[in-house]
Amino acid sequence: MSDYIQIVTTTPDNESARRIARLLVERRLAACVQVSGPMESTYWWQGQVETAAEWRLLAKSRLDLFPAIEAAIREVHPHTMPELLATRVDVGQQGYLDWIEAELIARTDDTG
Repeated sequence: MSDYIQIVTTTPDNESARRIARLLVERRLAACVQVSGPMESTYWWQGQVETAAEWRLLAKSRLDLFPAIEAAIREVHPHTMPELLATRVDVGQQGYLDWIEAELIARTDDTG
């Protein structure tokens, strides 16, 4: 299985989304972050159904960087409980995966 992941989070506005995207790329925690929106989300929150406009971020990174990615997002995210999900990349075009690897900070272990 791959060490590469895609991380999804959402923000309530484009400004927050762009700030998080830039932070992750500048810190080399993500090789690329795509921002899309606005989109509408409907969800349960504090006992009632809510609907809100949100912007979605999709970041390309590595599994070992997830704790640092989570910490960086929580530093600047306006929500106290942001959506933050990671999905492993099972298959990918090798050249693209090589590019992701080249743009991220060095591994913290000796396996990479």
